[in-house]
Amino acid sequence: MRVKVCCIMSQEEARIAVRHGAAALGLVSRMPSGPGVIEEARIAEIAARVPPPVGTFLLSSATEVAELVEQHQRTRTNTLQLVDSVPREHLRALRQALPGVRLVQVIHMVGPASVDEALEVATEVDALLLDSGNPTLAVKELGGTGRIHDWETSRRIRELSPIPVFLAGGLRPENVVEAVRRVGPFGVDICSGLRTNGALDDEKVARFFRALDTAAAA
Repeated sequence: MRVKVCCIMSQEEARIAVRHGAAALGLVSRMPSGPGVIEEARIAEIAARVPPPVGTFLLSSATEVAELVEQHQRTRTNTLQLVDSVPREHLRALRQALPGVRLVQVIHMVGPASVDEALEVATEVDALLLDSGNPTLAVKELGGTGRIHDWETSRRIRELSPIPVFLAGGLRPENVVEAVRRVGPFGVDICSGLRTNGALDDEKVARFFRALDTAAAA
């Protein structure tokens, strides 16, 4: 089970996540709302020191190709996580502009229509990430809400998707095994469920990985 620890805010948090076995780290750039936002210069510094093969995901709320390309050039992560809806033609242009950079599209699980949205975009990206935001609000929620969404709909997307699916939204050490059992994702993504007073909590990270290890061994 791949684990992406999101909202990494410092070199020390990156070290904690990697030490416990994170396959990827999420680095959050400017957002309309939500936790974990850091300056692009710090994202670049953290990403540059992450040992391979750990993935470095730049979370971006941008939807225009030029802005996304410029953000990547400033931060140099190996993956772009697109937290807002990006037109398919823009995704194709990103492929051409950023060869070798993986694209992950976030699908916010707001109802049955999310299934169609996920399958439509799946042909243009490397992975989907199912989260619990709400991009229809006046101030968009694009992640980090700590809310659980409908795992049955998530499972349907996972079953139909031709590409890997990550599960996010309200995961924590106490419920991740049940989430994995019910959805069967390629990987899981967690931010607020591993934090205490806003900081990455070493013990919570340890319990999260222990829970997954125990379930895998059962």
